[in-house]
Amino acid sequence: MLAVIRTGGKQYTVASGDILEIDRLPGEAGASITFSEVLMAGTKAGAPLLAGASVAAEIVAQDRAPKVIAFKKKRRKDTHRKRGHRQLLTRVKITDITAP
Repeated sequence: MLAVIRTGGKQYTVASGDILEIDRLPGEAGASITFSEVLMAGTKAGAPLLAGASVAAEIVAQDRAPKVIAFKKKRRKDTHRKRGHRQLLTRVKITDITAP
């Protein structure tokens, strides 16, 4: 069964057994979490949320994304700025999808 969940301001299409990288959530590896903001499960769609639906997941790891470099330069001015950023991520494995 497929479901669409919302977390971190983004929407993800998930199925049982999927592994996702989402924005950082509190918890340690091995902890279980529940996503209650389910937009769609199977063929049933909510308006905007599906009442009584939930998606259970297990935290696999707390990771960081690869570094993204932001480099700005003004030509002929001997001016440049280099910044790096690594987004904090949580890797989760979807264990169960419950729909009403």
